[in-house]
Amino acid sequence: MTLAKRRRVYLMRHGSVTYFDDEGKPYAHDEVPLNEKGRMQTSEAGKIFAQQGIQFDRVITSNLPRTVESATRVLVETGQQITLEQWQDLQEVRGCHSLEDIADDHLEHAFTSAFTCMAAEDKKFLEGESVGQLMDRIHTAIDRLRADPSWDTVLLVLHGGVNRAVLSYAITNQRLFLGNIEQAPGCINILDVGDRADDWVIQAINYAPPLPLHTASRLTTMEEVLLHYRRSRGL
Repeated sequence: MTLAKRRRVYLMRHGSVTYFDDEGKPYAHDEVPLNEKGRMQTSEAGKIFAQQGIQFDRVITSNLPRTVESATRVLVETGQQITLEQWQDLQEVRGCHSLEDIADDHLEHAFTSAFTCMAAEDKKFLEGESVGQLMDRIHTAIDRLRADPSWDTVLLVLHGGVNRAVLSYAITNQRLFLGNIEQAPGCINILDVGDRADDWVIQAINYAPPLPLHTASRLTTMEEVLLHYRRSRGL
C-alpha cells in the first residue's frame, strides 16, 4: 500500500494593525497598514520559518497592504526572493461602509456575532458581508489552489475571518463556519492536503511566535477592536 503524498499549506494571519484613529474614525479598508507590533510579529514568524529552513514554492496574499507587508517581512527573514501573488477574492470579510450608523446597543452583535461557534450563513459582519457570502468566495479560491499541481509548499498570508473560513473548510469538509477559531495577529496555522477533497490534516492552529501561549489577553481580536471603537464613542 502506497500512502498518499500530501502538500503543505502555511496559513498566516497578517500582523497587528490599527483600524481606528483616536477619534474612532476607521482608516480606509484598503489602506490599513501594519503597526509597530504587527511588524514585529511578522518578522518573528519569518524567523521561525528561517530557523526550520522552510522554503515556499508560492506566496499568496490578498490585495490589501497589511497582508502584502506581512508576507514581505516574512520573506526578508527567510531570504527568499519570490513574487507575491495577490488574490482579491481572499480579502477579509467586508463590513458596512458607515460604522456611525450602527446603534450603541447593537455594536457588540455587529462586531462579534459572525465569529461565534457554528455561525449561521446569514450572520453579517458589521452589517456587511454574510458568512455565506464569505464561504462562497473562500471555498472557491481554496479549491482553485488545490487543483493546481505546481506547488508543494505554499504560504498564504490572509485575514482573521478568511482564515476561519479556510480552517473550517479543512476541519469539516463541509459548508460550515467555525467562527470561534481564534486567529491572533501574525499567527501561523499548518495544514497538509492530499488529492482527495476530504484529505486535510491539521497540524497546528493559531501558533503566534512572539507569545505562543496567548497569555496577554483572553479577549478575541474582534473583542479588542470593539473595545477600542467603543472608547472612541465614550461608551
